[in-house]
Amino acid sequence: MKTSLFLAALAAFTTAGATENPLWMRYCSISPDGSTIAFCYKGDIYTVPSTGGNARQLTTNPAYDTHPIWSPDGQQIAFASSRQGSMDIYIVSKDGGIPKRLTTHSGNETPVTFSDATHILFKANLMPDATDLSFPSAQFPQVYEISTQGGRPQLYSSLPMEDISVAQDGTTLLYHDQKGYEDPWRKHHTSSITRDIWISKKENNERTYRKVTSFNGEDRNPIWSNDNQSFYYLSEKAGSFNIFKCNLDGSNEMQLTHHTQHPVRFLSSSQNGLLCYGYDGEIYTVKEGQQPQKVAIRIVTDQTENELAHQIKSSGATEIAVSPNGKEVAFILHGDVFVTSTEYKTTKQITDTPEQERSIDFAPDGRSIVYASERNGLWQIYQSTLAKEEEHLFTYATDIKEEQLTHSQVTSFQPQYSPDGKQIAFLENRTTLRVLNLKDKSVRTAMDGKYEYSYSDGDQWFQWSPDSKWLLCGYIGTGGWNNNDVALVNASGNGEIHNLTESGYTDSNAKWVLDGKAMIWESDRAGYRSHGSWGAESDVYIMFFDLEAYERFRLSKEEFALVKEKEEKEKEEDKKKDKKEKSEKDKEVTPLTFDLENCRDRVIRLTVNSSHLGDAVLSPDGDKLYYQASFEDGADLWVHDLKEQKTELLLKDIGYGSMTYNKENKQLFLCSNGGIKKIDVEKNKTDNVSFEAIFNYRPYEEREYIFNHVWQQVLDKFYVADLHGTDWKFYRESYARFLPHINNNYDFQEMLSELLGELNGSHTGARYYAPGATLSTACLGVFFDNSYKGDGLKIQEIIAKGPFAVKKTDVTAGCIIEKIDGEPILKDTDYYPMLEGKAGKNIQLSIYNPKSGKRFPVTIKPISAGEQNELLYKRWVKRNEKMVETLSGGRIAYVHVKGMDSPSFRNVYSELLSDRNRNKEAVIVDTRHNGGGWLHDDLATLLSGKEYQRFVPRGQYIGSDPFNKWLKPSCVMICEDNYSNAHGFPWVYKELKIGKLIGAPVPGTMTAVWWERQIDPTIVFGIPQVGCMDMRGQYMENKQLEPDIKVYNSPEKSLKGEDEQLAAAVKEMLKEADAQKKK
Repeated sequence: MKTSLFLAALAAFTTAGATENPLWMRYCSISPDGSTIAFCYKGDIYTVPSTGGNARQLTTNPAYDTHPIWSPDGQQIAFASSRQGSMDIYIVSKDGGIPKRLTTHSGNETPVTFSDATHILFKANLMPDATDLSFPSAQFPQVYEISTQGGRPQLYSSLPMEDISVAQDGTTLLYHDQKGYEDPWRKHHTSSITRDIWISKKENNERTYRKVTSFNGEDRNPIWSNDNQSFYYLSEKAGSFNIFKCNLDGSNEMQLTHHTQHPVRFLSSSQNGLLCYGYDGEIYTVKEGQQPQKVAIRIVTDQTENELAHQIKSSGATEIAVSPNGKEVAFILHGDVFVTSTEYKTTKQITDTPEQERSIDFAPDGRSIVYASERNGLWQIYQSTLAKEEEHLFTYATDIKEEQLTHSQVTSFQPQYSPDGKQIAFLENRTTLRVLNLKDKSVRTAMDGKYEYSYSDGDQWFQWSPDSKWLLCGYIGTGGWNNNDVALVNASGNGEIHNLTESGYTDSNAKWVLDGKAMIWESDRAGYRSHGSWGAESDVYIMFFDLEAYERFRLSKEEFALVKEKEEKEKEEDKKKDKKEKSEKDKEVTPLTFDLENCRDRVIRLTVNSSHLGDAVLSPDGDKLYYQASFEDGADLWVHDLKEQKTELLLKDIGYGSMTYNKENKQLFLCSNGGIKKIDVEKNKTDNVSFEAIFNYRPYEEREYIFNHVWQQVLDKFYVADLHGTDWKFYRESYARFLPHINNNYDFQEMLSELLGELNGSHTGARYYAPGATLSTACLGVFFDNSYKGDGLKIQEIIAKGPFAVKKTDVTAGCIIEKIDGEPILKDTDYYPMLEGKAGKNIQLSIYNPKSGKRFPVTIKPISAGEQNELLYKRWVKRNEKMVETLSGGRIAYVHVKGMDSPSFRNVYSELLSDRNRNKEAVIVDTRHNGGGWLHDDLATLLSGKEYQRFVPRGQYIGSDPFNKWLKPSCVMICEDNYSNAHGFPWVYKELKIGKLIGAPVPGTMTAVWWERQIDPTIVFGIPQVGCMDMRGQYMENKQLEPDIKVYNSPEKSLKGEDEQLAAAVKEMLKEADAQKKK
């Protein structure tokens, strides 16, 4: 969509003060009597007659209000709002007024339905029931019930239930399940993770659960019909989401709507059978047997968001370039180019666009700045130049001219001036290294893009040689994505490329040093390697292209001083001889020559200890190396004196970021954590380069830019070029219509996710990182007895390593917490406000022990929700270990793989090969609920050991080879919630025939993702980018992995602490262990 057309539409929309056809109306809900529809528009709740007309604005708070639901009598509406930072439940009269806040926890709560006239069901991730064996995860929120008057929420269901519909008897429920992670707005997928509809009945005070739909795609949002024997629901079984109806036994299925291309969402029903739903940003009603009717809605409202807001920014810089004289720093802030003085706050805005600029570089003469900008949907190279000869600084310039340097139809970015200022190197199509002649604007190719692969924008690097004739750049050759090298490329375009490193390790970020006679670069060839197959500690190395430079570099401090003294004398004599010596400007740069045959023999490791490296800079004389390294928390600046072989910590906590050494003022400049620092390395002193940037925020235009950027990135980078057959141009136009109707990032994130959901791909959708509550609710590290109805909080179980377990308190299960910091906890009191902001701080609890009759005070330090979740995870693992130990009589080992990363691998390795487990007869490797990473080969190798010899001194068995692998039978447990590499590893395990897979099928999600942060850093989106293909030529994306032994955990047994999948795994491993004995 052209910007001009967008602005015209926006102007027409806003100047009228009303819209006849509002779009992106979400979360519509029809009143019980069918007369009124509540819905969310632009972050507020509105109501409108179900026959259409003027909508009435019910809420006007600047916060985001959403998910309205009606009370059974139709007099009140409950909704979620971010008024206190996180999402809380509020209730308000249908006629408006001041909403009443019902929930106070710092997590997010979402209303689901009214359970009766005075109680609301909502979902929240607070605390499962103590007996529930479900995996503790934010993916599995509980359902709580709260009075319409507020008070303490009560656990209604530890089992996740979504879109609950309560029958007329008040206890029988229809709901759709939540099996694990997938973006909720993904469409058209058929896999084990898709939602099914269930019915839950209460019998003898216990609940039963039965699945009532079996389509292998999405069935959602059930609604009881009036006869209480059938229900309406949304399903993709006929293509897009539409409304279906069937009986509870699955018979008499009928399709009520026949929409195409877009999903039906937000189904609700009135008591007279009038259904309401959302489709394509608008609201519809339909009655069984009739045609859907669009609800014509007119909204008259003020505009709450400015189209242009002037902001003064003193932080938020994301990259910098330092002027040759060191007096100015150009930087990018929120996608615009600015220049500031290194001595004063004075700041000049160079670009002022809603689009994004990045990749800045100063010209050698300091009079021009080059950068890339994504205007009109395409990255191109632009240059801003001082127009007046008498002006020398951008900061104070009055006339700056911008020129577009490239005019291609392909992505062009990351420009870099040659040292002679006559050329600009840049990347075309992200990996082709091109060179632009600034005089005649001709462009030539230095290196073909086939020799590199760009995973994320900005991951490519290159640097000009001092003589402007060569470039150092990254190089993967053929198939070397995980074995990056450094290449020397002839900038003339003659195709000359030399692989300089050829190491098989990862070599990158090379820089010319010592006037082009050497390069320094980063390599992980000597570093501690992650078990996760990705990442390692690195070192800085230097390679010499010149023997003389190599010998000079190896001189001792004393020898070097003598040589320097001699050179200074010769320089003075030369000056006396030639008074008319040419200025530095006019000197010809000597072309570089390279001894490429011997350069790999002239490599020196410069850093003493491998580390997680940031950037590195070598001083002009080559005597000191400055580098960022993280040995503890955060990155510090270190200096290594190469002559004295001495390493010192120069500055703590400077952060990572690109460093630039300015020869003029001998300072290092660094962009880190949104600020700009200059470091006087001789004085070990850091100063901030302060700036005051006037930034013009245009929210509507910026969202339009992000929308187009996301669309284009997917087109350019999705793992298959046909985008799964999606009509991507059609959907761009379809969703762009909503932009003028979106004024907040909650709606924007959902709209982007709906767009991305059309791709039917894993690892996509958008995320909005909202600010959250100011004060987080602390946790006590206990399970409370949910059946206890008296005053106080009755402890059912103290969690191991929690606040009560790490010190002697005399508090045991059965004790009652009566007060927190002196405040009584009455039976209906909401105690969460008493714990706000208390994590890590001492609080005093008043405890009552009913057994002994004693009351006593206890002081503990509550923990954060994240810390408690980690304890709950460890508790889940311990329960599984104990269950396996009991069921197998101690014969079978158990280990859970938490993530596909190095710490998880080390834990698995430690557990498997420990004295406790290595002599057991088999192992169960549980990967259920693993969210992925990159560990498939490491785990497969660990589990595929075959014993080939034993160590037996004097008859004593002391070990076997291989000693670093598991040598006995194993199985791998899987479930629907395995994602990404947790699909990849079980697939590899089965493909290599190492053992059996046990559990539930895994959706096909083994694709590598790039999550990209936008110029609004609270918005992130994902692209499934590198598809993994098996040796039969089939992608693993959307290819479901079936277990060898299929077992599902039923809700009833899981809630009682039974794990049927684990029991089946123990049974199979005992069988295999017995068979092994007979061999």
